[in-house]
Amino acid sequence: MRLSQFAGNPNLGVYSRVSESYAFVASNLGDEYVVEIEETLGVKGIKTSVAGSFVIGSLMAINSNGAIVSGLTEDVELAVIREALPVALLYDNLNAAGNNILVNDFGAIVNPEIDDASLKQVEDALGVECVRGTIAGLNTVGSVCVATNKGAAVHPGATEEDMNLIKDVLKVEAVRTTLNHGCRSLSACVLANSKGALIGEMTTPIEMGKLEDALVLY
Repeated sequence: MRLSQFAGNPNLGVYSRVSESYAFVASNLGDEYVVEIEETLGVKGIKTSVAGSFVIGSLMAINSNGAIVSGLTEDVELAVIREALPVALLYDNLNAAGNNILVNDFGAIVNPEIDDASLKQVEDALGVECVRGTIAGLNTVGSVCVATNKGAAVHPGATEEDMNLIKDVLKVEAVRTTLNHGCRSLSACVLANSKGALIGEMTTPIEMGKLEDALVLY
């Protein structure tokens, strides 16, 4: 576990999306940030944009099986991603895949408003069962929780039903917390896999302790 920031911004998860083996990093970030992610998480860093945007954490969902990205993603961007993982396009109106899909290698929880065709597309792309649901009353399940293959950190407003949903679908236990000194959009604040976590530098010691417990990083 390591505290960090990208060019003074502690919202690390906005600009990158990570799996067990890869980190896709906004191409406008310096190489030093890529190296830091690689060293902390034991992954290969790949610079890219998604749909012409650097907020790739919001626009991409990945696990070890594949990636799914906004339907607006350009061919040159898809070519970069395909060098690492199979990738599919999400054409649903809710095409900010990172915000609307919470996924690990065991399952995925998706925004309940995603249509049936898109749900099947997500399942095929990520190779896991997808279940519609909300967390803490919010549809943007990918933004309010961060999950690895070992555990999950979740919005403090998550109900027991939400916690059970995470356990049933993602096959991991969840712990409620905030990050970056009170932020509830957890996926914006941290990059994590089963090997480590790179955390926004505003995160307090108490929040770090909860994250360590949540992701079983000890």
